[in-house]
Amino acid sequence: MDKGSPRAIHLRDYAPPAWLIDTVDLAFDLREGATLVTSRLGIRRNPARAGEGPQPLVLDGQDMELLTVAVDNRLLTSDDYAQGPESLTIPAPAGETATVEIVTRIKPEENTALEGLYKSSGNYCTQCEAEGFRKITYFQDRPDVMAKYTVRIEAERAKYPVLLSNGNLVDQGESADGRHWTRWDDPWPKPCYLFALVAGKLVHIEDHFTTRSGRDVTLRIYVEPGNEDKCGHAMESLKKSMKWDEDAYGLEYDLDIFNIVAVGDFNMGAMENKSLNVFNTKYILARPDTATDMDFLGIEAVVAHEYFHNWTGNRVTCRDWFQLSLKEGLTVFRDQQFSADMNSAPVKRIQDVQRLRQVQFAEDAGPTAHPVRPESYIEINNFYTPTVYEKGAEVLRMYHTLLGAAGYRKGIDLYFARHDGQAVTTDDFLAAMRDANPDVSVDWEQFRRWYAQAGTPVVEGEGRYDADAKTYTLTLRQTLAPTPGQPEKLPMLVPVAMGLVGQDGQDLPLRLAGEDAPAATERVLLLTEAEQSFTFTGVASKPVPSLFRGFSAPVKLRFAYTDGDLTFLMANDSDAFNRWEAGQTLAAKIILGLVADRAAGRDMVVPQGFVAALGKALDRAGEDTSFAALALSLPTESYLGQLMEVIDVDGIHAARDLVKAAIGRTHRNALLKAYRDNADTGPFSVSPEAIGKRSCKNACLAYLMAAGDEEGRRLCLEQFRTAAGMTDVITALMLIADSDMPEREDCLAAFADKWKGEALVMDKWFSIQAMASHPDTVKRVTALLSHPSFSIRNPNKVYALVGGFSSNPVCFHAADGSGYAFLADRVIELNALNPQVASRMVKAFARWRKYDGERQAAAKVELERIAHTPNLSRDVYEIVARSLEG
Repeated sequence: MDKGSPRAIHLRDYAPPAWLIDTVDLAFDLREGATLVTSRLGIRRNPARAGEGPQPLVLDGQDMELLTVAVDNRLLTSDDYAQGPESLTIPAPAGETATVEIVTRIKPEENTALEGLYKSSGNYCTQCEAEGFRKITYFQDRPDVMAKYTVRIEAERAKYPVLLSNGNLVDQGESADGRHWTRWDDPWPKPCYLFALVAGKLVHIEDHFTTRSGRDVTLRIYVEPGNEDKCGHAMESLKKSMKWDEDAYGLEYDLDIFNIVAVGDFNMGAMENKSLNVFNTKYILARPDTATDMDFLGIEAVVAHEYFHNWTGNRVTCRDWFQLSLKEGLTVFRDQQFSADMNSAPVKRIQDVQRLRQVQFAEDAGPTAHPVRPESYIEINNFYTPTVYEKGAEVLRMYHTLLGAAGYRKGIDLYFARHDGQAVTTDDFLAAMRDANPDVSVDWEQFRRWYAQAGTPVVEGEGRYDADAKTYTLTLRQTLAPTPGQPEKLPMLVPVAMGLVGQDGQDLPLRLAGEDAPAATERVLLLTEAEQSFTFTGVASKPVPSLFRGFSAPVKLRFAYTDGDLTFLMANDSDAFNRWEAGQTLAAKIILGLVADRAAGRDMVVPQGFVAALGKALDRAGEDTSFAALALSLPTESYLGQLMEVIDVDGIHAARDLVKAAIGRTHRNALLKAYRDNADTGPFSVSPEAIGKRSCKNACLAYLMAAGDEEGRRLCLEQFRTAAGMTDVITALMLIADSDMPEREDCLAAFADKWKGEALVMDKWFSIQAMASHPDTVKRVTALLSHPSFSIRNPNKVYALVGGFSSNPVCFHAADGSGYAFLADRVIELNALNPQVASRMVKAFARWRKYDGERQAAAKVELERIAHTPNLSRDVYEIVARSLEG
């Protein structure tokens, strides 16, 4: 595997470009089989490198045919430049400025990687982030080269009536032979990764938004004909996003038009190209009968995320790809704030933390662990990771916690005032936050470690109550385990939002020893040392500490709570997140205890105290149904696995199923009542109340099905057959597919027959079967590869079937290695078609060393088989190499 290993790129080697590009004039002649691209670049020497003497112009380029090169209208011969496999080097022009014109020929129809310009389902589309623009034309393909673009697109009118690019449409007309053209002008400088082009037979819905300064903005969402009726929710989400960004951040949209295009073949969820966002159809198309509540919420969040990038990513972008979290982590935090304001804030926070723990904590604990700001990469596409996005958002949330809402806003305002139109770094962002809040006492150099050190900190705590002195001393210790390339770590600055809950269930006033300030019932402690103690005075009785309220830092807390303490916090903590957290901690403790009993040959007996405690959450279901649904949930199998030194796949599955069945049997009548109480949500709505009722109802149904309850099975079948909304239909089908009900196959077949013409709905069908815990799942997913609705070339299909299966804890990690072999076959196949998707799939192997010896041996065989695949892409190579080395 070392032979010809791809070269790593390091942050320490960053240097500004020798040449800057101020203007880019692009002309696309779209024709079947080959597209001509003419690029005219206005360049100038970079003053930052003025003392280095003449420097050549080095441009990136891949997978295209170079036709001509001219400098200042002088046509060059092949002797005048050097063309490499991935570059074009032109000797330094004589003057301080120059015009470079390059003509290339590309073949979008053959581009299965879906990077650069590609053709799919009859339409042309681009995806240039991170390094796709170099597959269109030769260019300095790096984010710190920002230019103003004009774009001319010409194509056959009958096949491609819609021709779109960034900016405002400034001209259009007819050409010979039934062709037509459009010209677009984007007045805002941008890096090339934000360039976009779409050409095809599309239809659109239209609306308008009036900005606070009075500009009328035309909003359009383009889709394939027949999908117009599924765009309304996305349009409303866009308008809400624009209004929220003005109100919450003071940021206004800056062009006359905002276009969204939804395409079915797209590697990512969406892309924030300036004024022309390209979306995966998954995050645009929705009707109540085709989309679940989670789909509707996902559309709202992703539309907001991409719109918010207009400022946090477009107007101010990242200097280099190591700074990716500067735009992604910040924008994730912004879309989290937005979704919290639009829906239930406590539920949104819990869901965000669930995802963080599920995927980012696992990444931190494996061989692909890396800091929020990585130090090196082989393939940048591999660093669009939960660490960069979700943990990056947690870093932003800590700024907000440390500075308060007003201080955070001052820092953001200064950031934009300083850096509008620039490509900057995470250090620049930190400096703006620090400089805008000079009176806030925070060690910002220590805080910077959140960007530089990989891994999830573990905070251990213990409390001591002195009844005579009426004091409570909280001692906290932090550790950060070694990660690849970082054997030793320094203490982090950890904000600990906390309270003390008295015996009456009320928060106690908090006053630290030696303080004269008025006492509050909640405060933020700053843990900065490896070990620190905090003593509170005037504590009338022994309290139960409520730590990391709202999940104030992305850490793992280990505190010696008794079962009674956790039950008490479940019932009394004023912080909704910590009420849920107490239940999750207790459930994990119970389930892992059962796993240990099973491993030791003891009978697994579910403690009735825990089952009774969960019943109290059911009793309060009518108060807040959204929260009740989460309070009733158990930790996932994958998260429970993270809490074990060696993951016992079968033990976790058996113990968790046993607990679910016990809850279903014990609380049968209450579950049936809650199900029926929440069955009627009235006319369809995606309000928090309506979503909460459906969530609560379906959580109850899941417990009844786990218990094998006959009435529960009847209700599940009835719900599948009669429900009008996809949320209820898909939940019922998922429960049926994971059961031994005789109707299982008929229900799966009926669903496929009804929805075979709806690609996104069929993706749900693939995913349900891939996630089922049946012994025949490997055979089933293998057979589904040949299903008419599946295509290995479509990322959504791959994510649904192959990705769904690799997320199946029991079947993917089957002891015979069949799950590993299935995934390895798919990775090798995808490597030749779409390396980005292949690398995402192979990440399922990353934590193979956490399993027993038999599974480790089987996984290693498959990783090595992938490693020896001829022409292994950089994308897959990097993940496999890290996994084998780790």
